[in-house]
Amino acid sequence: MIEFLHHGLTYIVPFLLILTVLVFVHEFGHYLIARWNGVRVEVFSRLAQAERDVSFHYKRLGQRAAIVAAGPAANFVFAIVVLAVLFMTFGQPYTPAEVGQVQPGSAAEQGGIRPGDMMLSIDGRPIARFEDVQQAVRLNPGIPMAIVVRRDGGEIELHITPSRTELIDRFGNRYEVGLLGIARSGMEYVKRDPLTALLQAGTETWDLSLGTLKAMWQIVIGTRAVDELGGPLRIAQMSGEVAQGGMVAILWFMAVLSINLGLINLFPVPVLDGGHLLFYVAEAVRGKPLGQRAQEYGFRIGLALVLTLMVFATWNDLVHLRIVEFVKGLVT
Repeated sequence: MIEFLHHGLTYIVPFLLILTVLVFVHEFGHYLIARWNGVRVEVFSRLAQAERDVSFHYKRLGQRAAIVAAGPAANFVFAIVVLAVLFMTFGQPYTPAEVGQVQPGSAAEQGGIRPGDMMLSIDGRPIARFEDVQQAVRLNPGIPMAIVVRRDGGEIELHITPSRTELIDRFGNRYEVGLLGIARSGMEYVKRDPLTALLQAGTETWDLSLGTLKAMWQIVIGTRAVDELGGPLRIAQMSGEVAQGGMVAILWFMAVLSINLGLINLFPVPVLDGGHLLFYVAEAVRGKPLGQRAQEYGFRIGLALVLTLMVFATWNDLVHLRIVEFVKGLVT
């Protein structure tokens, strides 16, 4: 606790800077599309006809939906641009999906993987690089997977169940991941031309989005521990740690956070952008907006859900950072 307070600026300043950029991107998305659709709202009172014409609430359904969706969309676009810049300048992590080593007694050895095997697909999903293998396996601890490899000029399908392994990252977070027990044959960074960088950045953003959603669903159904869910305090801690790794690490972290911010805001929960979009879907189906009371109850429920999630995530942070333990020590 004392160390955390002592290094508070190390965590708080990067956290505030990163958060400011991501929130600005999100809100700028709303603002840009709103201005594009001629929205101008200065006061919420009786509106003259001229003011009604530039009010958000009197715009067409499609225009309102576009303005609301623009915030999360801006976060995804920002992530793609940041990753594309990294791939053009620093390079994209790219390792051939060739097995360099197989750990004795590992899931890979038991499943029949040998050094020199080239990974082709996992559960029908094509594999282009070793990083694709890691991403697919880590989210499936204890779940059988069909892995196709090329060996001696032929293709072999193997059925392997990744072992459940608890890891502790450099931030002190504990994660249960799936591991095969294989090592890559080499590691390199490939610089991309602008078009390829954009395409690869889009693919990376899509994969990160799917991975995040899958991990969250695993928390919901109980196959992943709920203490992996972090809140603002843990993000602040990670921001400080990442900032010490240099600009490349900061940009990667910002891209991942931006994707998460976009995803969360698309959840169909009233008070979030996704909740507004859900109301607009109902309006499109009914031919008229939901009643005032229905919307009011929806927003109350949504606010309660969001606040509950925030409290739970913050409690996880307090436990993770040993603040709860520190406070108990003061009163016992």
